[in-house]
Amino acid sequence: MKTSKMGTVGVPAAIVSIVLMLVIPLPTILIDLLLVCSILGAIVILLTSMYVKRPLDFSIFPSLLLITTLFRLALNVSTTRLILLHGDAGKVVHSFGSIVVGGSLVVGLVIFFILVVIQFVVITNGSGRVAEVAARFTLDAMPGKQMAIDADLNAGTITEDQARRRREDVAREADFYGAMDGASKFVKGDAIAAIIITIVALLGGFAIGVVQQGLSLSESINRFSLLAVGDGLVSQIPALLISISAGLIVTRAATKNDLGTDIVGQFSHHKPAFRVAAAASLALALLPGIPKLPFLIVGTALFLVSARMIELPTQEEIDEAEAKERALAELPVAPAPDSAEGLAADMRVEPLELEVSFDLVDLVDPSRGGDLLDRVRALRRKLALEMGVVIPLVRTRDNLNLPQGTYTIRVQGVETAVGEAPAGSVLAIGDDLINLPGTPTKEPVFGLAAKWVPIEMRTQAEAIGATVVDRASVITTHLAEVVRTSAGRLIGRQDVKALVDMVKGSDPVVIEELTASGVSLGEVQAVLRMLLDEGVGIRNLVKIFEVISEKAKTNRDPETISEAVRTNLGPAISAAHAIDGRLPVVTVDPLVEHMLLESLRAGDQGTFLSLDPDTAERLVVDIARTSEAAEQSGEQPVLVCSSQIRPALRRLIRSTAPRLAVLSYSELGSQLKLENVGVVKLVDHATI
Repeated sequence: MKTSKMGTVGVPAAIVSIVLMLVIPLPTILIDLLLVCSILGAIVILLTSMYVKRPLDFSIFPSLLLITTLFRLALNVSTTRLILLHGDAGKVVHSFGSIVVGGSLVVGLVIFFILVVIQFVVITNGSGRVAEVAARFTLDAMPGKQMAIDADLNAGTITEDQARRRREDVAREADFYGAMDGASKFVKGDAIAAIIITIVALLGGFAIGVVQQGLSLSESINRFSLLAVGDGLVSQIPALLISISAGLIVTRAATKNDLGTDIVGQFSHHKPAFRVAAAASLALALLPGIPKLPFLIVGTALFLVSARMIELPTQEEIDEAEAKERALAELPVAPAPDSAEGLAADMRVEPLELEVSFDLVDLVDPSRGGDLLDRVRALRRKLALEMGVVIPLVRTRDNLNLPQGTYTIRVQGVETAVGEAPAGSVLAIGDDLINLPGTPTKEPVFGLAAKWVPIEMRTQAEAIGATVVDRASVITTHLAEVVRTSAGRLIGRQDVKALVDMVKGSDPVVIEELTASGVSLGEVQAVLRMLLDEGVGIRNLVKIFEVISEKAKTNRDPETISEAVRTNLGPAISAAHAIDGRLPVVTVDPLVEHMLLESLRAGDQGTFLSLDPDTAERLVVDIARTSEAAEQSGEQPVLVCSSQIRPALRRLIRSTAPRLAVLSYSELGSQLKLENVGVVKLVDHATI
C-alpha cells in the first residue's frame, strides 16, 4: 500500500479503532500485542524527537500526542475491564507487576507514584511552560521576522521561493508552539487519569475478589494489587517517554544537526571543562572516608575522554576565517597614488557609489561581522533578474567628512540620497513608538514613521508590534530603491552593447534586423532609458529589439518607439501592478483628457503639456489627492489615460507623485480585472 493511501485510510481507521476499544472488550492476546505496540511506539517517538534538527520537522507531534494519549487510556480501560471481570490482564501486565512489585504492594505503589510525579510535576509542567512562553514570544516576533524576510528579499540574498518558504515556516512555527501549549494539557490529564484508574482497579479488585470470588482479604490484595500496579506501570512507562519527547521538542533550537551530534559537537568546544572535572574527581578520591574506587574510575574516564577529544573551532571562528580569505582574494592591487594610473582612478566618476561615515565601517568589514558588501552583491543579482540590466559595481568607501551614523548614495558622482544608520541601533517602524527610547526618524524608502532604538530594545520593540530592521538591511533597501529610480541614468553604451551581444548569441536574426534598420546604440540606449525611468523591466530584450527594428523604419523618435514597445509589453507592465489579477485604476475624465490632448506640444525632450500654471497645479493636486484617497483605503492604484498624452502626463506629475505609475489604455492586459477607484475631473476649473 502506498504511503499516501496508508495516511488517508489507515490513520483514520486506527483512530476509530482506538475509540471502539473504550467500549468493546478485547482478548488478552490482543491486549498484550497492543501494550507492546504502545511501549515501542513511544520509543520511536522519543528517538524521532532526538533526531529532528528543528521542531517544525516533527510538526505532527501535537496531534500525535493526543492520539497516543487516547491510545494509552483505551488500553488502560481495556486492561482494567479484564482485571475486574476475570482477574487477569495478560502476560505483559502480569510480568510488569511481578518484576516491579516484587511481592510488596507498598514498593509497587511507591514506584508507580514516583513515575507519575516525575512525569506530571517535572517533565510535563516544564515542557508546558516552555511551550507557553515559546508560543507567546513566537507570536510577538512574527512581524519582525516577516520584515527581516522582506529585507533579505529586497537585498537579493534570498529568492521569491525562499522568501515564501520562510514566511510559511514562520506561520507554521507559531501554529506549532500554540498547538504544543494546548497539547501539553493532554499529558497532564493522562497522568491524573492513570492515578484514578489505578486506584479504581485496586479498590474494585479488592471488593470483587472478596465479595464475588470468595477470596480472603490477603489473597485479594496480593492478586489484584499486582495486576493494578502492573497495569499502571505499563501505561505510565510509554507516557513518560512521550512526555520526555514533548520536552525535547519544545526545548529544541533549530540547528543543522540532530540532538546527539549537537551535544558531542558543542562539548568538543570545551575540552578544559572535562579536564577540570577529572581533576576534581581525583581530588575527591583523596578525601578520607570517601569511596575511592568510583571517583578514581570516573575521574580517569573523564581524563581519557578529554585527551582523545578534538577541539573543533566554533562557527564564529570558521565564518571569520572564511571572510578573511574572501577579503584577501578580492583585494585588488592598488596603483601608486602619484602614478598616472592612480590619478586616473581618482579622477574617474563612478556610476554608483556608497559612502559611509567612519563609525559605520563595521558594516563593510567582514572581520567585524559586517555583511553589507555581500548583501550589495546579492542585490545586484536580484535587480538584474528584476529589471533585465546589470547595474554597475557599487563602489563602497568610508568618508571622514560625513557626520557620524550617516551614509550617502551617489549616482554618476551626484549625491542622490542621504540616510542614517546609528551604530548600536536598529530601526523600529510603527505608529506606537512613543514609549521606546531612541531617535525619531522616517523610513528612507516609504517615509513611514520610525525610530532608531538601542539594539538591546529589539525584543521590546517587536513585542509592541513594531517592525524591526537592522542597519545593513536599511542601507541595502535604500540603495535598491535609488537604483530602481535611477536605472535609466545607470545604463551606458557599453551596457547596451553587452545586451545586444547577449541577444545576438541566442537570437541572431533579431540583431541582424536591428542593424539593417540603421538603429544606433545611442537610439537603443534612449529607448531603454525611457523604459527604465518609468520602472519598466527590459528582460524581454528580444521583443523590445523587434519592436525597435519595426518602428524605426517609419519613425526614429525615441518617445514614439518607447510607446510602441510599451504597447507590446503592455500585459506584462500592467500585471506587475496588479494583485491577484485585480488592478485598481484612477482614470481621467474625458473632458479633462480632451483638454490635455489640445494642449499637447512636441519638444526637444519629448512631448509636454502646454498648460497655464494654475491649470497645471490644479491637475497635479487633483491627481495626487485622488491617488492618496485610494491608498488610504488600502489600494495601490495606477493612473490610466490615452497613449497620446501618457508620456507628457507622466513628466508633469513625476516630481509630485513619483510612485504613481501612468499607463495607457493599450497597456491594460485583458487577463486583469479593472476596478476604478477614482476619477480626475477638475470640476471646479473654469476652462472646463
